[in-house]
Amino acid sequence: MKKTRLIVTAGIVLSGLLQWMRPAAVHAEDAPMERLPMAQGPFKGDWDSLKQYQTPEWFRDAKFGIWAHWTAQCVPEMGDWYAKFMYVQGQQDYQYQCARYGHPSKFGFKDIDHLWRAENWDADKLIALYKRAGAKYFVALANHHDNLDCFDSKYQPWNSVNVGPHKDIVGTWAVAARKAGLKFGVTVHAARSWSWFETAQGSDKTGPLAGVPYDGVLTKADGKGLWWDGLDPQDLYAQNHPIGAKPSVAYINKFFNRTLDLINKYQPDLLYFDDYVLPFQYDHQDEKVGLDIAAHYYNQNIAAHAGKLEAVMNGKILNEQQRKTMVWDIERGLADKVEPFVWQTDTCIGDWHYRRSLFENHQYKTADLVIHMLADIVSKNGNLLLNIPVRGDGTIDEDEIAFLQEMAKWMDINSEGIFGTRPWVLYGEGPSTVVKKKKNVDMNEDETAYSSDDIRFTAKGNTLYAITLGWPKDGTLMIKSLAAGSKNLSQEITDIKLLGSDGRLKWTRKADGLAVAVPASAPCEHACVFKISLAPSN
Repeated sequence: MKKTRLIVTAGIVLSGLLQWMRPAAVHAEDAPMERLPMAQGPFKGDWDSLKQYQTPEWFRDAKFGIWAHWTAQCVPEMGDWYAKFMYVQGQQDYQYQCARYGHPSKFGFKDIDHLWRAENWDADKLIALYKRAGAKYFVALANHHDNLDCFDSKYQPWNSVNVGPHKDIVGTWAVAARKAGLKFGVTVHAARSWSWFETAQGSDKTGPLAGVPYDGVLTKADGKGLWWDGLDPQDLYAQNHPIGAKPSVAYINKFFNRTLDLINKYQPDLLYFDDYVLPFQYDHQDEKVGLDIAAHYYNQNIAAHAGKLEAVMNGKILNEQQRKTMVWDIERGLADKVEPFVWQTDTCIGDWHYRRSLFENHQYKTADLVIHMLADIVSKNGNLLLNIPVRGDGTIDEDEIAFLQEMAKWMDINSEGIFGTRPWVLYGEGPSTVVKKKKNVDMNEDETAYSSDDIRFTAKGNTLYAITLGWPKDGTLMIKSLAAGSKNLSQEITDIKLLGSDGRLKWTRKADGLAVAVPASAPCEHACVFKISLAPSN
């Protein structure tokens, strides 16, 4: 991509003090600001302390969330990383920028931020669609590598209240989601803006404007009399540094305060960092910054929830020990086994940022594929966070609406086999379970092909759900993992039902598998859920 409380009264008082103590917004040319004080509680900024973490039950039950990965980069409708590649001569985004908006020395990404209006955005309407499609949590993008804070930020003057929409995007999403009964999360990507935006320092190598600097070198003084008068482009581009230099103390402290301000103000149920493990660990091994943010987030959450930790924090590419301290997130990928700790896949039906061509050519992921992925992920103790790209004006297109409606139809019948379940002893059977062990599971989602011969299992008490990724052939569902005498299942089967169908099913447990006679037609498209009732275990 983007290519993520135990003194209760004292904690609440501290949160209020943090709001009162906020200084005015700090600009790039000022001396490094002091870091905000961390919320006090049982968690400290070190790995051993963070191992106290336990994933909250709400997240284990939720299984499916929807994400709006929405910033000004959706305005050009050119997809991912536009803000970076519009500054690279020869790139498609550069060519589009020059043709539609103007040369990046004259019209840069700061000006795209100015064009972002969100004029047709109806958060309540979209949240209702997402909830109808089955989402139990909603996640909003707080900032991307393009470095604009999509909230009422006290530490980043370039924010969606001061610039562009002149709206508190995160705050509005939060109210809408919680009003609808959904848990609310935020994603933070700006730790990498320092190096990601270095292209804005460049210039054309050839042509009539060769050597003319792009607008990434502009300063506050250059804006006199212009729309951005009083704003410093260096607060956005963060390019007062040599190419390749490590982030400065001022930059890191500003990011720390921006993130704590986000946490304190909106109290997200989920906090996702688009970083290797934690912010600033990916390139610079400054892991203390991320550890302190994690401790503050957990302590602040405990204070806000009467002494109970209800927070989820996502990090990427975690080792086994780190997965005890937060929830492992896999970008556009799938685990290959039942994981001992709850994890999450984040993926998208198209590009992370809105790309018009995918809509025009009808190239989004289908509901069929996403439902198969969801069943696979849940069977392995995971959750699916799915991005539905939003256009710059705040709307989604007809194909996205149709996709959500198709998900809703399936959920109406089959949600019992997804929500509130836990993994069984096996995650599944069938051709797609025969996989080659991969060193890195990120970006591997396209390597799995599902078929009607594939089955995924979930469980809830004395109920086992067998989710068939298609309609069984020849009128019979054969589940080899449930053969008579199988070590997988010692309990007796007392009944089998097909969700969405009223007819009684005949079944036989034989040496080669459990054979279930299925109706003449499926009760739904995409995947079917067989509810297998078991006698209580001894």
